Amino acid sequence: MVTIFHNPSCSTSRNTLGLIRNAGIEPTIVEYLEMPPSRDELAALIAASGRPTLDFVRRKDALFAEFERTLQGDAALTDDQLVDLLRDLPVLLERPIVVSALGTRLCRPCEAVLDILPLPQKGPFTKENGEVVGA
Repeated sequence: MVTIFHNPSCSTSRNTLGLIRNAGIEPTIVEYLEMPPSRDELAALIAASGRPTLDFVRRKDALFAEFERTLQGDAALTDDQLVDLLRDLPVLLERPIVVSALGTRLCRPCEAVLDILPLPQKGPFTKENGEVVGA
């Protein structure tokens, strides 16, 4: 079973979903803006990925820049504070996140999903920008 935390308006997320389906897998799709993960789920996803918590924050988003300005130069946010921020403002969650029996990945770039899919690609996949994966 494969689960994708997905934002349908994000091309990287759509391409990742396409790569999953190109392997013949129909994943569980969690549209996290509609049904945000709980704080515990977020913390578990981040921990399972092995990546720093800050990697899961859309730091280039104007909303995050505004949030940082309100801190007025205070010390950097702790991991717990970042998880709370992502719980409260799921729009700031970097995406997509994919979970399978082989691991958890923040799939940026979308090809990162290939490392954790239990089945190989059934053929080349063309991303939305025309780039072919697996040719």
